[in-house]
Amino acid sequence: MCSHRPPCPTADSPDHHSAVIVSAHPEQGWSLLCNGTLVFDDTGELLPDGRVVDPHRTLGPLAVAA
Repeated sequence: MCSHRPPCPTADSPDHHSAVIVSAHPEQGWSLLCNGTLVFDDTGELLPDGRVVDPHRTLGPLAVAA
């Protein structure tokens, strides 16, 4: 699917999220990478074979009211 040189990582590669964005829809919260992976603003992913990668963002410390 990727025509870049050097080619982007495949969807099965550990660094698959570093592929080039071919279609961005920030108003809807997702982007399509050239390896067929859909990445979402909440850090979740949908791989081309239908597997789901759960969101993996870390939560910051909670603010304590004074």
